[in-house]
Amino acid sequence: MAGVNKVILIGNLGADPEVKHLEGDKVVANLRLATTEAYKDRNGNRVENTEWHDLELWDGQAKVAEQYLRKGSQIYVEGKIKSDSWQDDQGNNRKKIRIRVLSFTMLGSRNSGQDEGMSGMGNSQNSMGRSSNNPVTSGPGVDNEEDASDDLPF
Repeated sequence: MAGVNKVILIGNLGADPEVKHLEGDKVVANLRLATTEAYKDRNGNRVENTEWHDLELWDGQAKVAEQYLRKGSQIYVEGKIKSDSWQDDQGNNRKKIRIRVLSFTMLGSRNSGQDEGMSGMGNSQNSMGRSSNNPVTSGPGVDNEEDASDDLPF
């Protein structure tokens, strides 16, 4: 049986993209994405749980990220899990998990975390001429859904 490696995330960027321009016109952008889920515990107290995800975007996507994404930007991401393993200087085994982004969509208003970057764009167009509802895709590779009425028994 074939496996499936697919990740879907909606969240906010914790910092501006870190972009590196490599040889041969290759571009890579690294992002930190926060996803937060909220629920009520047994006592009716609101509990929020935030997870941080390392995202990796290449070429066209990286250029879009560099130009338009800023800390606080809200995005929808589809990608796959990638992992790196190595041994550090002390001989300890290390592992890093990241999400290789296959497509993403910028969400939210033009002013939410994207101060001047999107001011020159059309109403619903991103930098690649696609409507904001279409994902940005290239190369190799929303709202945080909070249901305050969800009363989980655990």
